[in-house]
Amino acid sequence: MTSTDLHLPRGATANAQYAVDIDPKRAGWTHSSLRIVELSPGGTHTFTTGDSEWIVLPLHGGCTVRIAEEEFQLLGRESVFAGVSDFAYVPRDAQVLIASGAGGRFALAGAKCERRLPARYGPAPEVPVEERGSGTCARRVRNFASAARAGGADGQGFDCDKLIAVEVITPGGNWSSYPPHKHDEHRPGEESELEEIYYFEIDGPNGFGYQRVFPSREGGTDVLAEVRSGDAVLVPDGWHGPSIAQPGHDMYYLNVMSGPGQTREWRICFHPDHREGYR
Repeated sequence: MTSTDLHLPRGATANAQYAVDIDPKRAGWTHSSLRIVELSPGGTHTFTTGDSEWIVLPLHGGCTVRIAEEEFQLLGRESVFAGVSDFAYVPRDAQVLIASGAGGRFALAGAKCERRLPARYGPAPEVPVEERGSGTCARRVRNFASAARAGGADGQGFDCDKLIAVEVITPGGNWSSYPPHKHDEHRPGEESELEEIYYFEIDGPNGFGYQRVFPSREGGTDVLAEVRSGDAVLVPDGWHGPSIAQPGHDMYYLNVMSGPGQTREWRICFHPDHREGYR
């Protein structure tokens, strides 16, 4: 795929149902998906989960999520910069209804999976929040659906079969996703193979940021994208980072990851030329 295929500006994947619609076929891979649904006041959206598990995550506003006889009330939030949100996990092979009295914007983070786990509610106070890095590499990571990672840290607080998803807030002028790292090989205990989607929102009008992905192998992914609210970047392989926020404009991104490994884990390899940088 070319860099044009991997940087998806706002509206590039929009259709009648979704403001963003990235499935494995569109991405050119096998597991990870992301949809953004926008509902007007009183609006509803119905979808079938198929062979994937999904997390319904409010970006703006609250909603009700109904699966069969179960119903979850999500309080949501005013914006992604306002704080952590509650969320709902919905399993594969299910029919889901999302309804919002006041309207809002909701992310559907998905991954093809094998096990059918129970539908569950994720309370906002139980989301682990990690302050990562320092100085101009400081950022805040909301590990709402993270998995075990290299270095002994384990942010896994919510069980999924294959899906890994986190949110990151990068203060204006700072770098995150740094040092550059990769997860495109299966090396037990050292690195896991994961496809990744970055979805961006920038605080304030006309704000922007930059996302770098560069090759870890001959002919690998090579992207330098100026990103704005509603943009996405696909990372099928390669070293990714830094993610750079414009001074004066905090940057948010939602990471959605999944891969073919039997174990759900986030094992990464830092670039040898940069691994002494802030992590």
